[in-house]
Amino acid sequence: MLRTLRRAADRRRQAGGDYGWLFNPYMGDELVSIDCETTGLDSRSAELVSIAAVKVRGDRVLTSDSLDLRLQRPASLTGDSIRIHGLRGIDLVGGDCVRDALVKLLDFIGNRPLLGWRIDFNLTVINRHLRPLLGFDLPNSVIDVEQRYARNLRRSHPVIEPCLSFESVADALRVPVMGRHTALGDAVTTALMYVRMQKHARPDG
Repeated sequence: MLRTLRRAADRRRQAGGDYGWLFNPYMGDELVSIDCETTGLDSRSAELVSIAAVKVRGDRVLTSDSLDLRLQRPASLTGDSIRIHGLRGIDLVGGDCVRDALVKLLDFIGNRPLLGWRIDFNLTVINRHLRPLLGFDLPNSVIDVEQRYARNLRRSHPVIEPCLSFESVADALRVPVMGRHTALGDAVTTALMYVRMQKHARPDG
């Protein structure tokens, strides 16, 4: 409810502005899988290290139509986060400032629906940076692939308690894990999971 109300207020404020079109209903046939690497796991304080997105059309993950951004080194980059995503300060030299990275992300995703693994974390971190810079949260509709998988499994096997780690779900769906803990790798793997679930959901799947 809160997200819906905020989106309605943002739409009114952005009407006629440069980004007003993002609030229009999407009429195409693509989705975008997104992922971020950050300096921590607390969405209230985590800073962006990298952002990636890849388009999905039907049962195809368009790896040739992707976005892979590294940002300038955040002040909170530490050894703990480096051990997860592998991006050191030297790897971020020449990276985009947060504003430029978010503008590139908006241009890439447009108003397409978004896919993500535990996407609420990514959206919370992105929006925490986006709102002060451009005055709105991402208005896109979203699909959380972890939640979609869990719901499908409960329907088909209601007595099974699912293991919902990223790797276990990819394995169950027979999807290769592409560059784990890199933003682009996780975005592509998540997209492949979604495509596989959609295929299994069809009568001929």
